[in-house]
Amino acid sequence: MQHLNVAPENHVKVLGGQGWVGLIDHLGTETTAVNAARVSFGKIKDEMDDRDITLLEYLIDNRHTSPLEHVVFTFSIHCPLFVRGQWHRHRTWSYNEISRRYTEVDMEFYTPPALRRQAENNRQASVEDESFNDEALRGMITDHNQQSFELFEKLLAQGVCREQARGVLPQNMMVTFWGTVDLSNLLHFLELRDSEHAQWEIREYAIAIKKLIKPLIPNVAKYFEKKGQIW
Repeated sequence: MQHLNVAPENHVKVLGGQGWVGLIDHLGTETTAVNAARVSFGKIKDEMDDRDITLLEYLIDNRHTSPLEHVVFTFSIHCPLFVRGQWHRHRTWSYNEISRRYTEVDMEFYTPPALRRQAENNRQASVEDESFNDEALRGMITDHNQQSFELFEKLLAQGVCREQARGVLPQNMMVTFWGTVDLSNLLHFLELRDSEHAQWEIREYAIAIKKLIKPLIPNVAKYFEKKGQIW
């Protein structure tokens, strides 16, 4: 039996290798979407042609989302708790995750590969600064992670239940969860999270998801590339 927070075979590493996202399963293809759009005519095709590609682009352009909802993806995501919190704001996804109420194996904490400065004019944003000497600060983060974990273990050793002991663990603890989403809502997620306005950490995951699904939806990817986006 494989541990949940071991990366699946088909995955992309992020956050300097500490995090990853893997494609567990998928249902449907681009052909499924165009067949769903034409179901009122009682016609079903097995392969895409140029007219189908035009229809697919029309669906996306005009936000006719229901045909796209027949294509579904399931991902396994290994990320810090604060990224998980941002991800779960997308309530159109279905989620299940590892629980520290049941296990304390494979505990891991995220230390950023580089620290960023707070943006002066935006409380929600950060800026990169190559002159920022963050080595000592990153070391302090690592020390804090270790101290938190040691306290967690002491509480368990003294008989404290896991559901309370986990409260001392920091927001940068890594967690693994499964997320399932249809193509329409996944495209909305990618629009928001692969954006210069998104936090760097979750944007890394959005970029990785594009790499995973591009071979499965090549014409959708080409549509957005023609719009100037990177896929």
